[in-house]
Amino acid sequence: MKPFEPNESDLIVDGFLAESSLPVSGCEQCPYLPEQQASSEGFFVDTEMEADIYRAFMDRGFRRSGRVFYRPACAKCESCIPMRIPAMRFEPTKSMRRVWRKNADVTVVEGDYKPSKAKFELFVRYLDGQHDDTMSRERESFKDFLYGSPVPAKEFCYKLGERLIGVSIADDLPNALSSVYMYFDPEEAARSLGTFSVMAEIEHCRREGIAYYYLGYYVPGSKTMSYKARFAPAEILNRDGDWVAFDRNDYE
Repeated sequence: MKPFEPNESDLIVDGFLAESSLPVSGCEQCPYLPEQQASSEGFFVDTEMEADIYRAFMDRGFRRSGRVFYRPACAKCESCIPMRIPAMRFEPTKSMRRVWRKNADVTVVEGDYKPSKAKFELFVRYLDGQHDDTMSRERESFKDFLYGSPVPAKEFCYKLGERLIGVSIADDLPNALSSVYMYFDPEEAARSLGTFSVMAEIEHCRREGIAYYYLGYYVPGSKTMSYKARFAPAEILNRDGDWVAFDRNDYE
């Protein structure tokens, strides 16, 4: 099954016109599939965007990074597939249950969505632990990237006692929560905090009666993105713009 294939009408949502601001980026090495060349189209928002408008854009295949809203526009590849989890139907695997038990001593609290010295220092340690040289370690870049959202966002803090070991950020949308980013202390890598944070955010959806948890793009064959297929049941956005049941066997 091929993912969603956009058309010009997708660029207008409730009067919000993005078409005039949608240049396609030049080709560069894909961060998910290094053998591929990647392009994207997108637009920059310097004002606030209503949550329901962004939800409608997400249902057209868009994601955001800071104030930039984008979706893949690759000429020869259709591997980036929007994915979401119906929160009330989520069933953790045995390995996920082990991760949950392993983190029984971690307190998850909804944090104050704003930057702080402790969060910035944790973010830099995370990047160093990931050997990520592509992202800036400047405080202002950190603030703009994670705490300059033009749409309503939530922050979840993960603590061992009083020590902050992880932070995840998600957009707070009508009947949906959309994962944005998660950073954590590399010394706690054995806890699988990335998996734990997804489970914690899905659990938040279940408690609050939120129907969908948006995971971003599932990329089969990617070392960093294929893990999303483990969260089930799931739905993907097909080329007709419809959310349909995801069958992992179609991509393996």
